[in-house]
Amino acid sequence: MPHIAYLGPPGTFSEQATRGLTRDLDAEPRPYETVPLALAALRAGEVLAAVVPIENSVEGSVPATLDALVGGGPVIAVREGMIPVQFDVLVRAGTTADQVRTVASHPHAIAQVRKWLAANLPHADVRMASSTAGAAKEVADGQLDAAISSPLAIELFDGLEALASGVADTSDAVTRFLLLRRPGALPEPTGADRTSVAAVVTDEVGTLNELLMELALRGINLSRIESRPTKDRLGEYRFFLDFDGHAADARIGDALSALHRRCREVRFLGSYPKADPGPDRARPESSERAYRESTAWLERLRSGGVS
Repeated sequence: MPHIAYLGPPGTFSEQATRGLTRDLDAEPRPYETVPLALAALRAGEVLAAVVPIENSVEGSVPATLDALVGGGPVIAVREGMIPVQFDVLVRAGTTADQVRTVASHPHAIAQVRKWLAANLPHADVRMASSTAGAAKEVADGQLDAAISSPLAIELFDGLEALASGVADTSDAVTRFLLLRRPGALPEPTGADRTSVAAVVTDEVGTLNELLMELALRGINLSRIESRPTKDRLGEYRFFLDFDGHAADARIGDALSALHRRCREVRFLGSYPKADPGPDRARPESSERAYRESTAWLERLRSGGVS
């Protein structure tokens, strides 16, 4: 049976996202220790697809994912999913809050429950773990008193119970995940799509502003921009852009062509349905209809017709 790579171990939010994004695929989730290893398996054809975290509403983008997306052969996002991030505090059965002296989790998880820890476990020594599920395993093994973990982790280890559930300093925190595949046919446009690219501009005055103007002039909503060093030379950066629309849309295709002309390097990372179903909002003069009508008008002029 085919497999879907994801950032392991089992019992994490990554596994939860993978199961949600691949319900209709006849494939089994397979955990990998790191995002680069998961994407290496995808590029090598060892798995059908991969699910990776791309950003969190509290902690921001995931640098390891951004680097891995451009650190090898092309991969394309075909779906995205949003997973609400609330944690369980797992302890061995019978452990009370006043008995908790050590608590651990992944650094991103700790960052999202610091206020709760200060209010509820103020005397506990907070430690970092490689993953939320890894922290839960250490509790089950008797190495720690408590773990900040995904609710899935309690199903993996015997003898654990939830000291608290639904823990989060920010109640509506979410993590966005991408389902990636090797290049192929793009998902059909839905009218509520997102396009992702990574671009390197020349080191000259105003080049980033000119890149962004290619989107603004076409009425394209930019929803995210992040920079990461290219690792080729000091001071050279790659910009990761998310914007509303699909590569099949006339204005998006026009913008992608302009970026290809203007930038030193452009990597297309996919056009896919947005997890939030709201439609793309474009001004009337930037709508798909307006672009198609203007293209038809220009074709008439070129063929000798009247304006």
